[in-house]
Amino acid sequence: MKVPETAMVLAAGLGTRMRPLTHDRPKALVEVGGKALIDHMLERLAEAGVKRAVVNVHAFADRLIDHLRQRRAGLEIAISDEREHPLPLETGGGIKRAAALLGDGPILVANIDSVWREDAEPPARAIQDLCVGYEPARMAARLMLARMERTSGFDGPGDFFMDDDGALAPRRVNGAPSAPLNYMGVHVVDPRPIYAHPETEFGLFPLKGPFWAEWASAGRLHGALMEGDWMHVGDPEALKVAEARLAR
Repeated sequence: MKVPETAMVLAAGLGTRMRPLTHDRPKALVEVGGKALIDHMLERLAEAGVKRAVVNVHAFADRLIDHLRQRRAGLEIAISDEREHPLPLETGGGIKRAAALLGDGPILVANIDSVWREDAEPPARAIQDLCVGYEPARMAARLMLARMERTSGFDGPGDFFMDDDGALAPRRVNGAPSAPLNYMGVHVVDPRPIYAHPETEFGLFPLKGPFWAEWASAGRLHGALMEGDWMHVGDPEALKVAEARLAR
């Protein structure tokens, strides 16, 4: 499959772990390496061939919208405004809310706190490989993954095991003490089952449920390994580590 033209960029989070840097701005506008987190992701998506990004907003929404309006190149931007809800709608709820903007075809979904540096050229290879290997007939979603030993800012014992066919087994489901691969916050997915979910506010990856856990159990959750350094920029300490790694 080719790279989808549309991506959902999840930028509505409250950024509580990033405080005090998020006392006056959304997490998406915290800078790493002299660039806002959301701009790192939007540039990656544009390099990979994405034409349109749907960005959900909640905390400090006006400031983020103003920032996006000032962008001059790369992507068409559409806004999915979640401010009528007391809290952001989580990953699944945010995608469902934006259904009219996203369409029924496969989409890329991307978090804004993910920064990486790939070993291979061109620099957008990882997203392209993720999408090219996605087979909707046998995969519900395909996740971009990093090796644990090349990860920073991630405070867990690992997310997934992956077999030779690329099928994923979540560490938390089988109770293993550690796993070698981490989810990087980018995946390609058929959004229609998400749109059909009856709830308004919901995530995609609890231990049980109709999405990642169920897809993994059925062999329909797959992964693609990014060979490079992944920086999860989730809190001020992780930001400092990412700055140092990018400087090198």
